[in-house]
Amino acid sequence: MSVIAVLTNLPDSESAFNLARALVRSRVAACVNVLAPATSFYRWEGREEEAREIPVIIKSTRERYPELERAIRDHHPYELP
Repeated sequence: MSVIAVLTNLPDSESAFNLARALVRSRVAACVNVLAPATSFYRWEGREEEAREIPVIIKSTRERYPELERAIRDHHPYELP
């Protein structure tokens, strides 16, 4: 079994907590850490952006990654999680 950690950012604590609960309940993640807010700098649709986001570290296995990715996309509020 190969253990992995997946990182994604969410716009607020509520959506981060909801994603964490959904991933653990569905058993595609063994553990999810919701971290302190961070400031992200990025380009989106040709513009430089700055946003406060909540980083989330998801612990799972390489074998479960396809299910995990699908679950993240299903529960994530961003177009590109």
